[in-house]
Amino acid sequence: MTRPEELLRPTPAGLYCPPGDFYVDPVRPVDRAVITHGHSDHARSGHGAVLATPQTLAIMAERYGPEFAGRVQAAAYGETTQIGGATVRLVPAGHVLGSAQVVVERGGLTMVVSGDYKRRRDPTCPPFEPVPCHVFITEATFGLPVFVHPPDEEEIGRLIHSLTQFPDRAHLVAAYALGKAQRVICLLREAGWSRTIHVHGALERLNRLYQREGVDLGSLAPATGLAAGALGGEVVIAPPSAIQDRWARRFADPVAAFASGWMGVRARARQRGVELPLVISDHADWPELIRTFEELGPEEIWITHGREEGLLRWAELSGVKARALRLVGYDEEDEQAPDSTIPA
Repeated sequence: MTRPEELLRPTPAGLYCPPGDFYVDPVRPVDRAVITHGHSDHARSGHGAVLATPQTLAIMAERYGPEFAGRVQAAAYGETTQIGGATVRLVPAGHVLGSAQVVVERGGLTMVVSGDYKRRRDPTCPPFEPVPCHVFITEATFGLPVFVHPPDEEEIGRLIHSLTQFPDRAHLVAAYALGKAQRVICLLREAGWSRTIHVHGALERLNRLYQREGVDLGSLAPATGLAAGALGGEVVIAPPSAIQDRWARRFADPVAAFASGWMGVRARARQRGVELPLVISDHADWPELIRTFEELGPEEIWITHGREEGLLRWAELSGVKARALRLVGYDEEDEQAPDSTIPA
């Protein structure tokens, strides 16, 4: 059987597959890339060729322009593609729209590159699909036992309770432009919030893309051209940088909220000036990470980025071989610059 290091190996540019001569989520331009999802720390422009799901390719074109790569190839979930001497298949990762795990196979060896993933339900994308494998390559953004995220419904319930408690105050919810903003909107809709939700201009193009892909966001309106003190009792969704900007001062005594897994860390919420922290993450928390490893039963676990020390210790105690790749260039939770460059 092929040895793992012969099929995938870490390099300064990212995970490289010698038999297929391609990289997974490379952090610099390469001749051929397989992209797990559209967040800009994983999906960069300038590659010679890109293979990804149709939705990820659409997101990259929206963010970087139609000429973001020399050529592109769309692969539907479950579709098998032969790249050189390796077989590649994309399966859902449950992270954001179009997100995929990359299943790479050769010579009886199966390796799964998870990209970023979560295990809980998300109304905006298909759920994580477990793929039994010899080597599972995981993120560890929330890879410590202290990170146990509450149910999404509870956090959205806290937002709606605050809207009821403070009907004269606008509620500004900070949410990353790709994935988190649309998920928060859908969770609000599922909780019965049918009123128009106002959005910052940086979110409008990706909201339209989600709607074109069949994700129903309900009634939305731009949060622009409004009189001072507007939108008391209403929800405004904006990128994180906007809620601390002069832009936020136009609204009625705004309640600053932030939807992020990091809002479970009180010091981070205080540092951001967040009045209503909402612990809603697009990454697996500690119980979800451990559940995934136990479900897949890999012979080895490779950790790409995040808090690897907790997972390395768990693997040692569980008798599972594990290694930290310490790949650089991946953010903790999509705090990328491109969202802030779109005019409000």
